[in-house]
Amino acid sequence: MADIRPFRAYRPARGYENRIPALPYDVMSSAEAREIVRENPLSFLAVDRAETQLPEGTDLYSDEVYAAASNLLHDWIRQELLVQDDAPAFYIYAQTMNGRTQTGIAALASADDYERGIIRKHENTRADKEQDRIRHVDACSAHTGPIFLAYRHNDRISEIQAAHMQEAPVCDFISAGDVRNRVWLVTDPDEVAAIQQAFAGMDSVYIADGHHRCASAVRVASMRRGSADPAQDGEYGHFLCVLFPEDELEIMDYNRVILDAGDLTEEALLERLSEDYEITPAGESQVRPDHKGVVGLYTKSGWYRMELREDPAGAQENSGASDPVAILDVSILEKKVLQPIFGIEDVRTDRRIDFVGGIRGLGELERRVNEGAFCAFAMYPTSIQELFAVADAGLLMPPKSTWFEPKLLSGLFIHTF
Repeated sequence: MADIRPFRAYRPARGYENRIPALPYDVMSSAEAREIVRENPLSFLAVDRAETQLPEGTDLYSDEVYAAASNLLHDWIRQELLVQDDAPAFYIYAQTMNGRTQTGIAALASADDYERGIIRKHENTRADKEQDRIRHVDACSAHTGPIFLAYRHNDRISEIQAAHMQEAPVCDFISAGDVRNRVWLVTDPDEVAAIQQAFAGMDSVYIADGHHRCASAVRVASMRRGSADPAQDGEYGHFLCVLFPEDELEIMDYNRVILDAGDLTEEALLERLSEDYEITPAGESQVRPDHKGVVGLYTKSGWYRMELREDPAGAQENSGASDPVAILDVSILEKKVLQPIFGIEDVRTDRRIDFVGGIRGLGELERRVNEGAFCAFAMYPTSIQELFAVADAGLLMPPKSTWFEPKLLSGLFIHTF
């Protein structure tokens, strides 16, 4: 049973909806955040990346940074740039990008559900990144960036969403990347109860994006339980999320760039790759994989299409094995290419590899190689069904396996505790 609750969100005051919400803190560098805040001091990056409020060169993890985040957030609340809704609500949040709309429910999820495995993960977190958000959430006593959760389609939730979306939204604006964002409030007690009951009937929901934010929120809940008023557990024991049905989500490719291959030549690389892949030259024509088992390779001499000679799913089925991680294209590339050919054993720490989200396009892979990288691999996107299968098995995907677009905005909904 998933414990999903309505809440009284702080939201941008009328007229500020297109100025305050911002892309997540972790999709840009500190320098990029500073430039955005310079152009728009009300960007929520001023809170999420509070070093922008301090001199350049400030330690990103100093006490002053977290204090600045808290001070600015609560200043905006006092100035009524951020206004709290009068009654608890579920918030229908629709994002439209490139003609495709995904519609979710902004709500609170339970830290206990994460601990019990009802909220399921598919990737590990890094301690340093987790500690940063622990300090930010704890200093602000607020969840400012929602965790992106996915669930299996539910007819009743969809019916309620569709009915409200016939009405005028409470806000409607365009954000970075030409993404249209619309919000409706669900406050009717019967509809609120119906949404809660629908989620309570689910055995599991899944972290699509935001593993570090989720783990940090759970850690702060654990810290607060030891010292805070137990009556407030409904607030610090629950964290901000937006839940989307799996049939409205799109996962983009997450591509790999080899920065340094040592003495390996392109000719030797192609010879090694041909042991497991059928290699077809494509010249200047970009190779975007069209199904599982296909990889695009870009080198200084042009593009190649790589098609796996053996179907890993079929081989696994014939052997009686069942490992949803092993048949991921990103896992196969690690096993057959990155480890044996380049000697890259841990993609999380090896400085010879970098990752490029699919939103940047294949042209970014060309640029990186043309400017000095050895080669780049364009991957077929991991599917949401593959993500569910890995999480249900209690396993973890290789790092950088999924890239979701559009990104959820921070500062559009804020949960204080």
